[in-house]
Amino acid sequence: MSTGQGTATIDFGAYPGSNEATVAVTGQTSISATSKVDVFVMADDSTSDHTAADHRYLKLFAEFLAGTPTNGTGFTIYGRCIDRMQGTFALRWVWAD
Repeated sequence: MSTGQGTATIDFGAYPGSNEATVAVTGQTSISATSKVDVFVMADDSTSDHTAADHRYLKLFAEFLAGTPTNGTGFTIYGRCIDRMQGTFALRWVWAD
């Protein structure tokens, strides 16, 4: 069962974009350095830059991982893709002890 959950928007930038992007998740006052974090993409999410169809196929081109949490603060989400991406994508995350 998750203790914390939420959403984040990761931005690969304007054209020509980038292969890597990060987003900091803060405000997680109960998180500890030993908490486990999972990041995922929901198939029907969308942003002003990318449709739900883009999100459905995103896992074919990109991977998203969470860094080690910081006590009482949060964690960083790292995104890396096989080719340059541009614009924003919606991510979801959960964490538990």
